[in-house]
Amino acid sequence: MNLAQPQFDSQEAASLRKSFDGLLAKHHAAPFPDWSTRAARLQNLITMLLDHRERMAEAISADFGHRSRHETDLLEVFPSLESLRHALRHGCSWMRERKVPVSLWFQPASARILPQPVGVVGIIVPWNYPLLLLLGPLTSALVAGNRVMVKMSEFSPRFGALMGELLPQALGRDVLQMVQGGPEIAAAFSALPFGHLLFTGSTAVGRRVMAAASEHLVPVTLELGGKSPALITPDTCSDESRFAHAVQRIIVGKVLNAGQTCIAPDYVLLPRAAMPRFITTARTILSQQYPEGAASKDYTGIASDRHFERLQQRLLDATTAGATASPVMGPAGQGQRKLPLTVLTDCALDSSVMQEEIFGPLLPLVACETVEDAVAWVNARPHPLALYLFDDSKATQTQVLQSTIAGGVCINETLVHLAQDNLPFGGVGASGMGHYHGQFGFEAMSKLKPVFRQSRLNALGLLAPPYGGLLARVLKVMLRR
Repeated sequence: MNLAQPQFDSQEAASLRKSFDGLLAKHHAAPFPDWSTRAARLQNLITMLLDHRERMAEAISADFGHRSRHETDLLEVFPSLESLRHALRHGCSWMRERKVPVSLWFQPASARILPQPVGVVGIIVPWNYPLLLLLGPLTSALVAGNRVMVKMSEFSPRFGALMGELLPQALGRDVLQMVQGGPEIAAAFSALPFGHLLFTGSTAVGRRVMAAASEHLVPVTLELGGKSPALITPDTCSDESRFAHAVQRIIVGKVLNAGQTCIAPDYVLLPRAAMPRFITTARTILSQQYPEGAASKDYTGIASDRHFERLQQRLLDATTAGATASPVMGPAGQGQRKLPLTVLTDCALDSSVMQEEIFGPLLPLVACETVEDAVAWVNARPHPLALYLFDDSKATQTQVLQSTIAGGVCINETLVHLAQDNLPFGGVGASGMGHYHGQFGFEAMSKLKPVFRQSRLNALGLLAPPYGGLLARVLKVMLRR
């Protein structure tokens, strides 16, 4: 998504503000929806999803040029359903007041935390997983009792139009407003005084979203990207079975959605001697998974001509600078906007594939001879959104977990931490800010209001001026070592 400077005097910006004000007025009229109201909204989303999933898959495939319906079901429909059902199971308990202890000095008072809706939540949806990254944040916003404005990506126009039809039918326009449009609309949307704003996209655009939101001090959740490393340790490389498993899981994480995944493995750290085996093993795996190569109906296309050209240019830049490109699957047919997975070795450190998030089916291999070398490599770069470690040693796992910072970690696996509703999902530093999913999303989109209830009979009045001997004796106890 692009984000131009907002045009606040434009007709579109005025229309956005009118939509926002309308939703905010509805919120003020019913500021604390009960559980039955919230549950009905979540159930309506489940019904919409199951009733129209084929139409959704067709629209997404058309926007991509091609994407397997099975892949959409697996990567978007299933985790969206799981999140909705998880919220239905647990949301009633999340929204209850929570009693917390009060210090002995303030007894017999009581204290509670009241999770309160923040009002109107803004959600900016990317193009790469337009269903999952719409319904995931929407689930968090609705279970927390909020109303929502959604800005769809201009790069998924067919899916955006379909959601513009289905979501208002499922929830009602007094609960949700859909927004379509390009960068000017996105900029004006980001500058609205939301109770919370969640953006999923690139780090560069995320900075501009945060700057726009700062005008009204809007709290933001930024789900960004970056270069997520996979580490195959020397011990894993020494065991053929474990090594083959590592390659297989990395390859699966990279080829799903043709690498157009914010948490896809961006590059692999492993000993140099293991690189030829990685390439050979990858070819074997992909020949079984995609016998027709990139032309397979199960292999996803690149989402736009612009992104296809960007990836081709990155591949050309890398090889021109001395990298060796090893295609590990067969080519696509003529006229298909598909790019076969290509492994790169000996990439120049200043090349774009080593400096920028790839977001496509190019996979550099980086020589690191020890775990310590790999940790130092990761720590010398911006914190990644995900880190994938392949090693069975508890000591090595602890070493890597404690020595690196990442948005999330999978051990001996890739991607699937995203689908765990009991784990927070989010980045750190350049890869993002804040968390959501499950209760973490509920709390991110609620105000956890502290409430202190004082008893009519209490001792605090004894500590009021004029200060004297009583306070001195009490302070002596309070400030003791």
